[in-house]
Amino acid sequence: MDLATLIGLIGAIAAVVGTMLGQGGFEPYWNSPGAAIVFGGSLMCVLYSATLPNFIGHFKAMMTVFKVVKLDTSAAIIRLSELSAISRRNGLMALETQETPDPFFEKGKQLLVDGADEGKLKRILDAEVKSLQMRHQAMQKILKVWIDVSPAMGMIGTLIGLVMMLGNMTDPKAIGPAMAVALLTTLYGALLANLIFGPMLSKMEYNTDLEVKYRKLIIDGLRFIARGESPRNIQENLAANLSLKEQIALEAAV
Repeated sequence: MDLATLIGLIGAIAAVVGTMLGQGGFEPYWNSPGAAIVFGGSLMCVLYSATLPNFIGHFKAMMTVFKVVKLDTSAAIIRLSELSAISRRNGLMALETQETPDPFFEKGKQLLVDGADEGKLKRILDAEVKSLQMRHQAMQKILKVWIDVSPAMGMIGTLIGLVMMLGNMTDPKAIGPAMAVALLTTLYGALLANLIFGPMLSKMEYNTDLEVKYRKLIIDGLRFIARGESPRNIQENLAANLSLKEQIALEAAV
């Protein structure tokens, strides 16, 4: 569980709800017609902006922001250096029985064992990375629709409320409910876009960047092995992708 995401979400919701409760309770801030316009309308807009499988899948994708992305780059560099030493000593076929930390690394290693040259290795693995990016971006685009549509539906609700209010100026009892719809729909749209989906999209994009960076490092390391580079040279080249603190820890671990 990613505590930063969980604490941030709960804290943001608590700040808004706490303010509402401090201003007379939650009841004045709830309006069923306004909620139907914003939540229901936004949901339907998102549905027809995506394919049904992607629409269903994006709910599952949103849950990934609460998971910690476990990618040990330093350990991967050390393992690549070890595989380089084995291949230089016993040939690429000797890598067949060697373990790797994840399926992407394993696929790249198997390509080397099967005789793929550096060019073929890079083409295949780059295609895998591109496919990963496209899958993630498909989910992220749906969240962008939420971010765009929610405030727009809030504005539509505001206009509906204003029309209701202006059309019933002679009836004081109708002005209050209409004004509530007008104001609260704007509030609901802003909360959906900025409290829920905006931060969630940023976290998903960040996690994607981490995974892409990790996979590109693996590709570079396997290319070095294909060239027959020395373990020390591989480590020095790949360590340049790490922070200074991580480089120091890597040197200590070797």
